[in-house]
Amino acid sequence: MLRQSTFKQLPRSLGSAAKAATRTPGAGASRRTFLSPPRSQPNEHLNRLDVNKLSEQQIKYARNRRAFLWTGLFCSVSSMIYAGYLIKLELQKPVQADSSLPSTDPLAGTNAAERKVVVRDEEGHELVPTGNSTVPTFPRTLSLGSFEGAIAPGGASGLATTITGADKIEYTLVGFGLRTVTFVGIQVYVVGYYVATADVASLQSALTKKVNPIATTLVPGERDQLRTDLLDHTKGEELWDGLLANGIPARSVFRVIPVRDTDFHHLRDGFVRAIQARAGKVGDENFGEAMKHFRQIFNRGKVPAKKELLLIRDGEGKLSVVYDDGGNKKEGRPAGRQLVGTVDDERVSRALWLNYLAGKKVASEPARKSIVEGIMEFVERPVGTVASQVV
Repeated sequence: MLRQSTFKQLPRSLGSAAKAATRTPGAGASRRTFLSPPRSQPNEHLNRLDVNKLSEQQIKYARNRRAFLWTGLFCSVSSMIYAGYLIKLELQKPVQADSSLPSTDPLAGTNAAERKVVVRDEEGHELVPTGNSTVPTFPRTLSLGSFEGAIAPGGASGLATTITGADKIEYTLVGFGLRTVTFVGIQVYVVGYYVATADVASLQSALTKKVNPIATTLVPGERDQLRTDLLDHTKGEELWDGLLANGIPARSVFRVIPVRDTDFHHLRDGFVRAIQARAGKVGDENFGEAMKHFRQIFNRGKVPAKKELLLIRDGEGKLSVVYDDGGNKKEGRPAGRQLVGTVDDERVSRALWLNYLAGKKVASEPARKSIVEGIMEFVERPVGTVASQVV
């Protein structure tokens, strides 16, 4: 009975074993129910990737990142520029420090910092720094004698005359500045305006009377009014034209020092245009001959950098052109200042002077402003005092 039941169970056991042998690996794990998530097949997550979508996401990320970076850069640069602008405005504001000086003292004014600084060289000569590397200084005073002798004909080497040492005239520097041309500001020369020291009192008195007829010196408010008039295009030209026509100042000099190699023709063209612009309505024969002679004076050669050219106006308005090229022994030219030529017509020198002193367009705006500040140093002192002192 036992054997029979045993044999009856054997096929069933063998069938179960065969079924177990055919099961896949891992069949012993828990079976899936209707609540279990679907089983993932090998590499199924790779099949779900969308390459186009990932590419668009990367492009969008890069675009946003680039936009944020440019925005940050723009904000940083803008803030730096704005901060620099605010600092500049603060630095330009006048600072009035505590001082025991009276308000009428020249050093107590708001423009005291703009006054010329005087230094001395090894020989004790007083020099005024120009701020230019090629022409670093200008002499505070010039001592010029009378130029006499026959003038050599034009040409590159046509300089021959003598200078007398007696009765020299001292000229005091009023102001100076750099002349530039074209919109890029090419530097041409440094020009300084000198007035005969003995004639400063007459210039001082005339300008003072223009503002206050009964005053001998100007108070700060009156000086500001005079400065405004001198810097005004119309009023300034009328004021200087009237003074020069009446011989005030009687004797003055413009000292021209090129900062780069140039020539007389280039300087002549600039001077002629300036004269014609201010004396264009003058068309008489005498003025035409004077201008013709003026052109002939500059019919010469080169003017190297750092060489001195003087434009001198005397009490009658006669213009004298003096040049110092350092001399040349081979060509027989002595060293020192030599007379190039003269023009007797007063209108020529007056128009040339106005080219630097006043008008809508001047040869050098820095020079005009510096000259005006130099004038302010004169009129703030009583008439007849040592007005030529440069603080």
